[in-house]
Amino acid sequence: MRGLKLIERFKGTQVHALNPPDATVVNSTGSSSTSSKLSNHRVKFIGSKLKSNKACSGSGAKTLLPFGLPRTDLLEPPIEPHLKSIQLVETLSNLYRRFETCSESEKSLVCIEQYSVLSSLGDPKLLRRCLRAARQHAFDLHSKVVLSAWLRYERREDELDGVSPMDCSRFVLECPRAALVSGYDPNSIYDHCKCYQERSEFTQVSKGDEFLALEEDSDLCFRVGNEDINCIRFKIAALSTPFKAMLYGSFTESKSYRIDFSQNDISVEGMRGVDLYSRTRRVDSLSPEIVLELLSFANRFCCEDMKSACDIHLASLVSWVEDALDLIEYGLEERANALIASCLQVLLRELPSSLYNPKVLKLFCSFEARERLASAGHASFLLYYFLSQVAMEDSMVSNATVMLLERLRECATEKWQKALALHQLGCVLLERKEYVSAQCCFEAASEAGHVYSLAGMARCRYKQGQQYSAYRLTSSLISEYKAIGWMYQERSLYNIGKDKIADLETATELDPTLPFPYKYRAVSKAEEKQTRAAISEIDRIIGFKLVPDCLELRAWFLMAIEDYESALRDIRALLTLDPSYKMFNEQVRGDILIELLNYKVQLGSQADCWMQLYDRWSSVDDIGSLAVIHQMLVNDPGNSLLRFRQSLLLLRLNCQKAAMRCLRLAHNHSSSEHEKLVYEGWILYDIGHREEALARAEKSISIQRSFEAFFLKSYTLADSSLDPESSSYVIQLLQEALRCPSDGLRKGQALNNLGTIYVDCGKLDQAATCYMNALEIKHTRAHQGLARVYFLRNQRKAAYDEMSKLIEKAHNNASAYEKRSEYCDRETAKNDLNMATKLDPLRTYPYRYRAAVLMDDQKETEAVEELSKAIAFKPDLQMLHLRAAFYESMGDMKSALCDCEAALCLEPNHMDTLDLYNRARDRAISPQEM
Repeated sequence: MRGLKLIERFKGTQVHALNPPDATVVNSTGSSSTSSKLSNHRVKFIGSKLKSNKACSGSGAKTLLPFGLPRTDLLEPPIEPHLKSIQLVETLSNLYRRFETCSESEKSLVCIEQYSVLSSLGDPKLLRRCLRAARQHAFDLHSKVVLSAWLRYERREDELDGVSPMDCSRFVLECPRAALVSGYDPNSIYDHCKCYQERSEFTQVSKGDEFLALEEDSDLCFRVGNEDINCIRFKIAALSTPFKAMLYGSFTESKSYRIDFSQNDISVEGMRGVDLYSRTRRVDSLSPEIVLELLSFANRFCCEDMKSACDIHLASLVSWVEDALDLIEYGLEERANALIASCLQVLLRELPSSLYNPKVLKLFCSFEARERLASAGHASFLLYYFLSQVAMEDSMVSNATVMLLERLRECATEKWQKALALHQLGCVLLERKEYVSAQCCFEAASEAGHVYSLAGMARCRYKQGQQYSAYRLTSSLISEYKAIGWMYQERSLYNIGKDKIADLETATELDPTLPFPYKYRAVSKAEEKQTRAAISEIDRIIGFKLVPDCLELRAWFLMAIEDYESALRDIRALLTLDPSYKMFNEQVRGDILIELLNYKVQLGSQADCWMQLYDRWSSVDDIGSLAVIHQMLVNDPGNSLLRFRQSLLLLRLNCQKAAMRCLRLAHNHSSSEHEKLVYEGWILYDIGHREEALARAEKSISIQRSFEAFFLKSYTLADSSLDPESSSYVIQLLQEALRCPSDGLRKGQALNNLGTIYVDCGKLDQAATCYMNALEIKHTRAHQGLARVYFLRNQRKAAYDEMSKLIEKAHNNASAYEKRSEYCDRETAKNDLNMATKLDPLRTYPYRYRAAVLMDDQKETEAVEELSKAIAFKPDLQMLHLRAAFYESMGDMKSALCDCEAALCLEPNHMDTLDLYNRARDRAISPQEM
């Protein structure tokens, strides 16, 4: 299982293997061909056995678990290939200060350093903001090309049918044409690119103008072979200093009419091209072959303007991978910067597929190729950082990944760059079981200042049989630095008995988001035949963090107790997250296991599925809803509406990439233009392009009035501070949406949203009506809105009771406990918020509330500790802001500034934090005013 790595021990048996180790031949990519064939045979055997006996009972679990359950001695967490700072807040603070004080030319690289530090948090929107800022502040062609391609790659899940990799959807920061323009434009982030203008910026020279230029009197003739090319002496002389010296200096050619150029590696057509350029200063009417010849000629005779014209023109012609591979050789040979950049751009915007091209791999991976790129100014840490990220995502163990990381290490100049390259190379070598080399890399990374790499060192020692040495190393980490969850998690691997369990409990206490401790405890319970207790343990993390291998593990346990319906639910949800997921240590495809489990459960019709979806949706069972939709899509794979439902659920579960993939599929399967525009609009909205989303909604409405188009427009407009006039307009849009055909699931959401707007406008009676109508069609979340109405009417008990109804109905009810806490006394509120934290430790409001209560009680230290506990594993903007305010009130300006800077590193334009930062900075400068 991914992330639930199964390691070999010196006395352990690989219980998940389908064949003995000596029967497996591993190829260069790390895959096992024999294993794959045997897996198919085994699946066919299991399937035929089930088909022949659909009513098999007690033996069913054994049949479906041919590899047994996981074992605790074969579990280990991965070493994450990210920079993990042990003082994240201080690191973010330092990055913000550096960004604010560094020169304009350095800002782009600081943003990439921010990206590398924030990668461990796994927030796609935060990482995209870093890349956008880096691209905005990039000066040179190379950086612009790499960063625009990187932004495009990060948005790849959003690509739609018929969209070329060279398309930019009018986003100037992703525009391939804009990337080939040098210099920094501070306003570029706000503009649309000019790709869709009807006329190109560079108009072609008309044939008539060409003819007139050639008709000018000639006073010079260049002879090439047996042909003469008539030229104008002063125009040829103007091409470069060498030509001026030759034609007007003391050389014999200055007095000659005919000059023999046959020995200068120029063809007749090429020399005619030189003449044409000297007269028109243009090359766009010439064939690419002639322009290439002119490029070489310009280099030999130092014709800088002609070289630039050839370079830019050739760069504009590159659009295919094969063209790029051919032309980049000319570019490297002739040092044509724009041409090289353009070729790189095409190759990078075709990632990851271009990495399967041997020529591309040769260009990027070999040491010699890197040297050639470096000599032309196009081998950078930035380039190889991007390439290695793509390669690792595709395969952690491929030779290409290793070579790209080697190149990344060679390009690293700063300490953080060296630490990142060495740590990631160590992670890859660890995956490849090259433990000695991996240990060397981790050790070098730790010497470069990356403390987390010591965990990699410990793991390598453990793999080489040095368990006590690994234990001592991780223990020294805990004693030397402020304890972090991953430190105890790592030490637990090398501990035994109660001490191991104690370390895992401490790891969860310090960082409840770490999946491994839950998995280990669950498997441990399963080994003790407490399978239901194992399921309860793994439920704890699935309740707030949807991790694929945790879903898989729960499915294993459910199959073991023969709860096939629930197991099928989890596998369907898992495949929604990752359609290519393989079960049983990547031995069996998930869709095959679904086919086998279908013989164990009663499958309903599509109408039955709709009824199940209503029930799951109304009980706020998001995983169950995902599973039902997955089943419905098997019967109706082209249903764009169901794909859209998937995306809504995935966004609610904080699975953004999977949600974007579903939205793209919804668009691609849609048969109508107005539907496609709506799905495009949601994609644009989710990646932060609000105005473009609004434009798509309006265009869709102009084609056909539909519920989803009106809903999208109202949702987009409501995502801002609404004045009374704007609120009235949003209400009209939602009312228009409700008049259009749709199902109860979506109408319930629209009624809920409409109620919210009414509440904001103070129209409580209308709001209550909306919420009650929503509840009639089983939109359970409307209980929360109705509770708010009761509270605003001073009916506190009714509000509390309404939220209690939501808690009883909702499968996922952490938010309901959180909201109910607003409608009760302090002690009851504390209990509700403690329950919310227990169910979902990632919710930040409970920590902030408890901290505020402690601050009110003048327990300042305890208030700060309450926030610090959560900030340690979730550096949230609001919590950092609140802790900074606490520090300010306590007179600790240094800590207040640090928290403000860390918060502004996450969101530079957060006005409340900016105000607090400026105030604290003034007080720090003038302490006498305190």
